[in-house]
Amino acid sequence: MKTIDISSLPVMEKQQWLQHAIAPRPICFASTIDKQGNVNLSPFSFFNLFSSNPPIVIFSPARRGRDNSTKHTLENVIEVPECVINIVDYAMVQQMSLSSCEFPKGMNEFVKAGFTEQPSTRVQPPMVKEAKIKLECKINEVKSLGENGGAGQLVIAEVLCMHVDESILGDDGKIDQQKLELVARLGGDWYCKVDRTNLFKVPKPNTQLGIGVDQLPDSIRNSTILTGNHLGMLGNVHAMPDIDASFSDDRVKNIFQYYSVSPTEMETELHKYAAELLNTGNIEKAWQVLLCN
Repeated sequence: MKTIDISSLPVMEKQQWLQHAIAPRPICFASTIDKQGNVNLSPFSFFNLFSSNPPIVIFSPARRGRDNSTKHTLENVIEVPECVINIVDYAMVQQMSLSSCEFPKGMNEFVKAGFTEQPSTRVQPPMVKEAKIKLECKINEVKSLGENGGAGQLVIAEVLCMHVDESILGDDGKIDQQKLELVARLGGDWYCKVDRTNLFKVPKPNTQLGIGVDQLPDSIRNSTILTGNHLGMLGNVHAMPDIDASFSDDRVKNIFQYYSVSPTEMETELHKYAAELLNTGNIEKAWQVLLCN
């Protein structure tokens, strides 16, 4: 494994390694305004949610690594401590990227990138009409992490209200993750799109503790077929399952019939079957298949 001493690298090389490794990152598409009323719109991928109560998001318009200059967004939120964070989806990604050009101060990126200004309800900066989610925020604090090129400038923002397009809501009236094609930032020119083809669920551990991988039988824990993800799923049950005397499965019967003379091959086939079941989320049945051995 290659070991990299990050502290010894030039700023831009540090950024290259870190941004490729720490990804995907959500995109804060921030609209801000200065005291003269000049609007700015710019994306930042150093961004995330850090608190629900109070509702706090943080993004970082870092000092530029090549010349240590500051960004207009940072200057604006210091002058007028408000912003709108517009959430980027796939339909906006190319225009969003265009807005990241270093246009001269005072030039409106809404106009340059072809977005529509929409009046906010609680803050001065306008919203991006095309965004399906908008967060109106007040700036609680701007915390500098340094004065050198590449240093983060943390903008700590409190969400005052959200605007959510009805087209991305599910039957329960909440955001349907499958309807919102979120875009995230990777390293270099790379992005990723979240859609129905690559979404998957991982059940959260319930209120009862999982038994843990360490409590799995040796034959399961040391399987050459089952992966770490499979073991994690099996270890997330709150008690070791009992053998279900009523369990019947034709494939298991065939495995016993054809591999009865070779216990090692039988175990391998049972583990292959259990892996297929776990890949579809059928944990209960996978456990019964494994307990057959």
